[in-house]
Amino acid sequence: MRDQLLTLKGGSGKVQGQQEIRRGPPHPSLHSHAPSNSDSFSPLPPSLFHVVFHQTRGARHFPFLSLSEGWESKTVMRRDLPASTTLPISATFLHPAKQHGLLKFSGCSENKGVRYETNSLDFKVRTDGTIYTTKQVQIPLEQTIFMVTAWDYQAQKSWETMVRLLVGERTQHRGHKKGKKSLSADLAPQPNDTLLPWRQQQNPHGLRRQKRDWVIPPINVPENSRGPFPQQLVRIRSDKDSEIHIRYSITGVGADQPPMEVFNIDPVSGRMYVTRPMDREERSSYHLRAHAVDMNGNKVENPIDLYIYVIDMNDNRPEFINQIYNGSVDEGSKPGTYVMTVTANDADDSTTANGMVRYRIVTQTPQSPSQNMFTINSETGDIVTVAAGLDREKVQQYTVIVQATDMEGNLNYGLSNTATAIIMVTDVNDNPPEFTTSTYSGEVPENRVEVVVANLTVMDRDQPHSANWNAVYRIISGDPSGHFTIRTDPITNEGLVTVVREVDYEMNRAFMLTVMVSNQAPLASGIQMSFQSTAGVTISVTDVNEPPYFPTNHKLIRLEEGVPTGTALITFPAVDPDRFMQQAVRYSKLSDPANWLNINATNGQITTAAVLDRESPYIKNNVYEATFLAADNGIPPASGTGTLQIYLIDINDNAPELQPKEAQICEKPNLNVINITATDADIDPNVGPFVFELPSVPSAIRKNWTITRLNGDYAQLSLRIMYLEAGVYDVPVIVTDSGNPPLFNMSVIKVKVCPCDENGDCTTIGAVAAAGLGTGAIIAILICIIILLTMVLVFVVWMKRREKERHTKQLLIDPEDDVRDNILKYDEEGGGEEDQDYDLSQLQQPENMDHVLNKANGVRRVDERPVGAEPQYPIRPVIPHPGDIGDFINEGLRAADNDPTAPPYDSLLVFDYEGSGSTAGSVSSLNSSSSGDQDYDYLNDWGPRFKKLADMYGGGEDD
Repeated sequence: MRDQLLTLKGGSGKVQGQQEIRRGPPHPSLHSHAPSNSDSFSPLPPSLFHVVFHQTRGARHFPFLSLSEGWESKTVMRRDLPASTTLPISATFLHPAKQHGLLKFSGCSENKGVRYETNSLDFKVRTDGTIYTTKQVQIPLEQTIFMVTAWDYQAQKSWETMVRLLVGERTQHRGHKKGKKSLSADLAPQPNDTLLPWRQQQNPHGLRRQKRDWVIPPINVPENSRGPFPQQLVRIRSDKDSEIHIRYSITGVGADQPPMEVFNIDPVSGRMYVTRPMDREERSSYHLRAHAVDMNGNKVENPIDLYIYVIDMNDNRPEFINQIYNGSVDEGSKPGTYVMTVTANDADDSTTANGMVRYRIVTQTPQSPSQNMFTINSETGDIVTVAAGLDREKVQQYTVIVQATDMEGNLNYGLSNTATAIIMVTDVNDNPPEFTTSTYSGEVPENRVEVVVANLTVMDRDQPHSANWNAVYRIISGDPSGHFTIRTDPITNEGLVTVVREVDYEMNRAFMLTVMVSNQAPLASGIQMSFQSTAGVTISVTDVNEPPYFPTNHKLIRLEEGVPTGTALITFPAVDPDRFMQQAVRYSKLSDPANWLNINATNGQITTAAVLDRESPYIKNNVYEATFLAADNGIPPASGTGTLQIYLIDINDNAPELQPKEAQICEKPNLNVINITATDADIDPNVGPFVFELPSVPSAIRKNWTITRLNGDYAQLSLRIMYLEAGVYDVPVIVTDSGNPPLFNMSVIKVKVCPCDENGDCTTIGAVAAAGLGTGAIIAILICIIILLTMVLVFVVWMKRREKERHTKQLLIDPEDDVRDNILKYDEEGGGEEDQDYDLSQLQQPENMDHVLNKANGVRRVDERPVGAEPQYPIRPVIPHPGDIGDFINEGLRAADNDPTAPPYDSLLVFDYEGSGSTAGSVSSLNSSSSGDQDYDYLNDWGPRFKKLADMYGGGEDD
């Protein structure tokens, strides 16, 4: 298949290649606006031309394209390349719905069932082929281009053409008659050919034609083409290629900009190719620029714009936004009620049938009461009801399968997808509640509240636990006093007849109630209440032993205080409500804080048991309160309480008391005074104003002191004389209240007179000199003296006892001071010593311990360390008794034998008697010479372990 080439050379009128350009007669169906002389060729005059393209072989013949204005265009094109035509218009501003021509394709089912589409939002084509504007459009001065596609669904074919709108020009040319009108329009060549138009340029010799910029119609490339690739789109060629070597190139997105190398061009031949399948959903158009330069890189032609449009193919199914849609509609809705909207999007071109989605309902489940309860708007996806009879109590939910199909819903050619619409039938209150039975009964003891006496059951077919189902009960008759109410159980919807006010068997033994039930929500329009929404309730009251009650509880009486004992105050009777039982009532006290009252057990008469005193601490706000108990003799017995409040009226039984009790004043008073007042336990009118006065006896009181009254509650006590010696003075003052009769009291105020400084304050010396001892101070001083004497006595007794213990143990050796840890073993003279760890103090007996050893109950052990403190003064050793020490040893033996704490093997050692004649007289005597013959001062140098020995033998003569 040979390529098409159109070459227009300026001014030559020559035709190259397989194209023929000639002027020809207009189509018979068009107006005759072309010039009549067609035998000669002129270089592109401003008129319309009839262009015929021929192809030698392998070409497909495109149908004829007819226009209401212009020239006929017969085109034999290379496969898949659209034809193009030019439509002249007379204005640049187009109004909406304005028709601009009639477009028809010949040979396509005689134009029956053919639908036209454009890729422009400004221009559309009606089914009869009329081209019109959809809105106000401003046409550029150069041109407006759009594509028209004809779809024949019967023949399953389509045709395309490119329409270019040019504004007509009115010009005057040489060789034309003056005033003759002509339209200048360029017929677009095939998109695989270059078009080199001419422009006129003024020179001194007249007009001559020159080349204008290249203009190439948009190139349409179908998406998803299977190739083979690279696939040629167009060939660009300059008419200067016969003179010089030209190299061609393209720039722009898709060429040298991402995405790279989608298009390329043969730099020598100018053939431009697409290198791979296109996807309109990724990119719908490309804008490239073609360049022509010589071998030195010099520009030969101005760059030309190439517009490449990707033609949409139906390669995308509609996609629902959600796979499951949820909607609702009230039961009983009328036909045409809106339910919900489903939406599907198609990635294909929405201006073409490929992207035009239509909806339909495929199935409905369940098909009750009709298989077509809903319909859907095919364009908007709105689902509405189409039939009546929606009843939630029968069908609560519908499942609708919705199908979305492109190609405007054509199931033969379009692609489809489905989604699920779940439609919930919402409840309305179209079923009134009904009682399950017409009568109910119950029983309640008297005097009980918050007791459920009957359960009312109802049936409601509406949605449970909704306002259309929740029951509301009302008592419409039979309970004028409001003893009962009906509450709704939130779970079972039952009515709970509850006692809210005590019922009295003696007043009403039975109640006949009429109740009505309804819903929280009102009934739907047209629904009436059922006669079964009303029922009767019979409630029986049972008798119980009721406690007696005081008709006037918290009874208040008023009387004066000071009522004598035994005075009858009031009879406080109680009433037994069980008047048919004839029970006896007895009275007793339950609370009487001051024990002032008595009550008669049979008739309830209250008398005083003591004098009532308003000033008692048991009185609160002049009221004394006592509680009494009334009990019947029923089985079991019942009792009630009553409170008696006694308001005590005050009498003037309390004299006023002077305040303060102590005060001080300067011995030179000047302006120094004492403010005095009075207090009274009574209340008005038995209190102030008070009268303050000084007694007439002794006369020195009024001579030295005076009282000045300030008001009814206060007065001033001051010195009458200019000087009074410092000291403490008792000043009696008589205070009288205003009661009837008035009471007075003579109170004594202790006034301390002291010297004062210039500020009128007592000085320290004066205050001390003038200070008197009160009773409390004297008692405190006496207590301190007694405590001091007691401490001295205790100390003396303790010292006596300690001295006695010191004399008792003065010869005993402290085991801690014994320097001998063990007895040294020398030559034994007897059986030997079995226990070497014994205290030598057992062999020492002071002279003053004979009375202890001679006690009948035993011997006191002296081998224990004294509890008392050791004396700090040296003790002179006592000379042992010169008698035989045998008695002492025997006593010690008996004490050791009877001692449970004695060590084992503690036995008496026997030595030989050496007789008399010895200087010592006996072995038991440790004193062989007088202490005065020895000097024991060296013992003080032996250290603290021999301190005891040094004290015994180194004492002074005065000890």
